[in-house]
Amino acid sequence: MNSFKAQILTPEGSLFDDEVTGVRVPGEMGSFEVKTLHANIISSLEVGEILVRKATGDEQRFAVTGGFVEVVDNKLTLLAEAAEPVEEIDVERAKEAKDRAKTRLDEEDPDIDKERARKALERAENRLRLSIEVTSKMQ
Repeated sequence: MNSFKAQILTPEGSLFDDEVTGVRVPGEMGSFEVKTLHANIISSLEVGEILVRKATGDEQRFAVTGGFVEVVDNKLTLLAEAAEPVEEIDVERAKEAKDRAKTRLDEEDPDIDKERARKALERAENRLRLSIEVTSKMQ
């Protein structure tokens, strides 16, 4: 069989653990896909989308805020700072986070951490983009 074991772990616990035929991740140097018998690799992740192709033929998508992926001996382990299934994204919460981040970036207060606000904006925009893509595919 052309499948391998994949796990997605977050600080809250295991988010995914199953046999897959491929996993596309947002690597720091660009998106890449891991398939059966992929070379051993460790890579940092950016904010983006994880696309899991299950051995059953189904696909599952996750929003991820960063972390690391390791492939060793035909097993993928992804350690995410935070991740969630795209269909479970709370759109209102993501919109509120986007608005808060934009407000912080627009403020002139020198005590506001602009880099943190930029990262929060990037995470919120990623979650919104992915949730909109899922909603439009379901219609």
